[in-house]
Amino acid sequence: MDDALARRLLELIERVEPWLPPASIEIDWRHDTAALWQRNALGGQLMPVPPRDALSLDDLLGIERQKRALIDNTRAFLRGYPANHALLWGARGSGKSSLVRALLNGLAPEGLRLVQVDRHDLAGLPNLVAMLRNEPQRFVVYCDDLSFEGNDDAYKALKSVLDGAITGPPENVLLYATSNRRHLLPESMSDNQETRVVDDELHHGDAVEEKISLSDRFGLWLAFHPFSQDAYLEASQHWVAHLGGDEDWSPDARAEALRFATLRGGRSGRIAWQFACQWVGRQRLEAEG
Repeated sequence: MDDALARRLLELIERVEPWLPPASIEIDWRHDTAALWQRNALGGQLMPVPPRDALSLDDLLGIERQKRALIDNTRAFLRGYPANHALLWGARGSGKSSLVRALLNGLAPEGLRLVQVDRHDLAGLPNLVAMLRNEPQRFVVYCDDLSFEGNDDAYKALKSVLDGAITGPPENVLLYATSNRRHLLPESMSDNQETRVVDDELHHGDAVEEKISLSDRFGLWLAFHPFSQDAYLEASQHWVAHLGGDEDWSPDARAEALRFATLRGGRSGRIAWQFACQWVGRQRLEAEG
């Protein structure tokens, strides 16, 4: 190879290299419990990630019904029994994403593996599912804060994998998603203009039916609502004791927790955690003098 050709090849490599995905990291599902799916020009790749924290199922208060339903569904799946795809929807900060994280921490020893997919990478979901199909482990493919705009076609890939493709999802893959929207797609007043009554029965128009059809493919719907005052205070006390100690919870802490929630305009598990961080941190600074 002459020098001119070698230089041209080197220049070509330098120009192409920035477009190539980073070198893949081999995953050992016997030890790795979670991964991120990253779509790229070659299809996509899995990147192993360590657990974010040690959040446990017992740490999640005020959502006992939702917690039990998701645990039972996931355990049935892990044991090879019938189980449903799950949609966790409702108020922000009410524990939807935390429940999925705690579920992985609690059930990874029983064989649960989690793959998180960003909403913008959903077009590569069929490739991911095909990659997982022949693995011996059982996977929950998880999309956090899932929602679509009116002109967003990425939901079609999700709908196809959930139920619409000829092959369907493999028996070792379930899809879990969290969203603030029950139907995942925006709903407008104009959608209801096509609704009509036929023989005393309400028939939705095509626009509404299309939007309902996506969330309808999730067999398990779990609704999360704002906390009552008692549930919020219970969560606040738990996190104050967790971050500090039982002695850090007092009548003053209770009153401050209520003021904190009022200033934030709501009550939720997230707000309880944020209050506990502020309260315990301030108590430690004051103790220093």
